[in-house]
Amino acid sequence: MSHNTGRDHIAIPGPSVMPSRVLQAMHRPAPNIYTGALVELTESVLQDLNRIANNSGDAVIYIGNGHAVWEAALINVLAPGDDMLALASGRFGRGWAAMAEPLGIKAEVLDAQVGQPIDPDQLESRLRADTEHRIRVVSTVQSDTSTSIRNDIAAIRRAIDAAGHHALLMVDAICSFGCEPMDMQAMGVDILITGCQKGLMTPPGLGILFANEKAQQAKAQHLPRSAYWDWRPRISAEVFPARFCGTPPTHHLYGLREALDMLLEEGMNAVWSRHERFAGAVWAALDAWGADGELTMHVANPADRSHAVTAIHTGDGDGKRLQDWCKEHAGVTLGIGMDTRITEGAVVGSSVDAMFRIGHMGHLNIPMLMGTLGSIDAGLKALGIEHGQSALTAASEALGAFRKHA
Repeated sequence: MSHNTGRDHIAIPGPSVMPSRVLQAMHRPAPNIYTGALVELTESVLQDLNRIANNSGDAVIYIGNGHAVWEAALINVLAPGDDMLALASGRFGRGWAAMAEPLGIKAEVLDAQVGQPIDPDQLESRLRADTEHRIRVVSTVQSDTSTSIRNDIAAIRRAIDAAGHHALLMVDAICSFGCEPMDMQAMGVDILITGCQKGLMTPPGLGILFANEKAQQAKAQHLPRSAYWDWRPRISAEVFPARFCGTPPTHHLYGLREALDMLLEEGMNAVWSRHERFAGAVWAALDAWGADGELTMHVANPADRSHAVTAIHTGDGDGKRLQDWCKEHAGVTLGIGMDTRITEGAVVGSSVDAMFRIGHMGHLNIPMLMGTLGSIDAGLKALGIEHGQSALTAASEALGAFRKHA
């Protein structure tokens, strides 16, 4: 018997829940794309994106997903034959390096230990060994969606500086932007990329790139390799459509403007605090479930866990069984497992069927979060998967304690 007769809920790590306000803002006729309100709206979007990122340079919007802005970041500051060092704490750190190789960029991967963030000391040692400063770029991911590992971006920058190295720091904040603090100036980030479909609560389709002055100076040393990805004409465009190398993504811009309004109305410190609070409730539930049975979080240290997504290991096949049950009987879609391969040729941890992920990002409140956790709890019982008790009590106590001391 299914209990799934109400409104479905998506608890995957992106695309996240899209607010009614965002969808309603997009529900309008096509605008004039040359002058008028859309031009002014877009300028306000770029200004507020820079404000949230605390970027001293410029923001650029591409029509594309996260992989699109991976390539945009690479092609603007690296040429064939250049070296980059990709710091990998999961699938997406390695994915950025893999995208560099067909571009003729020599990508070296420095893997973190399983379930742990990048080691700044290891990075510093590698950069000190690069006495000729052949490495032009260090890339990393703030929160890797596959493993839910959160890297300390400021510590990575300190390691680069301690090595006396001049490499640009490029950060993928696709999973974390709008969910966790990002301060490009304080953290020393030169190029930041994100997408609109997670913490920014907008339907997938926009890739966003931020470049500070140092990155733009590095860009000035390179001849254009692509008319589409080149960020310079998008920044200096005299005709509005040139900001997008053609027709702008009109309705995504309307949706993103509304999403930014919602975030700024709440206040970014409050948004980040909410994500921290909700992540803590998820972890409390998982600690309780994990007291018996095989459920374990991929990241042991809470300080190293993403505030946007949590990856969980289960017994063999139980992750997939639980996902299926929650979808069919509770109307809750959990995130699929992704392999935790972070060393060449080896899979460390569970198979994808022995994992699942909980997305706790974006447009989320306590009933939505507790409903997800309650559905998982019911699924564990219905499927006879061994687990500890009182998970929902632990989650609600975590929420109450955070509120009491807020």
